[in-house]
Amino acid sequence: MKEGKQIILIGDRVLIDPEPDDNKTPTGLYLPPGVKEKEKVQGGYVVKTGPGFPLPFDNDLDEQPWEEEKSDEPRYVPLQAEEGDYAIFLRKAAIEIEIENKKYLIVSHSSILLLIREDY
Repeated sequence: MKEGKQIILIGDRVLIDPEPDDNKTPTGLYLPPGVKEKEKVQGGYVVKTGPGFPLPFDNDLDEQPWEEEKSDEPRYVPLQAEEGDYAIFLRKAAIEIEIENKKYLIVSHSSILLLIREDY
């Protein structure tokens, strides 16, 4: 990303750097261009996530009755996906975009089937 620019995802969206398209099968056969797009699932690395699922403003679960000030800031249920996770997701739910000549996919968090996270 160029200096001074940032990507801000909305809600439960996840930005994924997809695995490179491989036009060749493991046995060495070359596939026509349309075959890869018809696959149902795909994998890639999570680059950025949105803030999560928004909670309604009248949700008083965390509010204490003795607190006088209530925040007008939106609150969110955080997503399970984190930057650096490897995600397996439904391909048909992905939206392809290009940022600075690099292709990314935007996927709804609910379309992610599996996350693989490195233990640190």
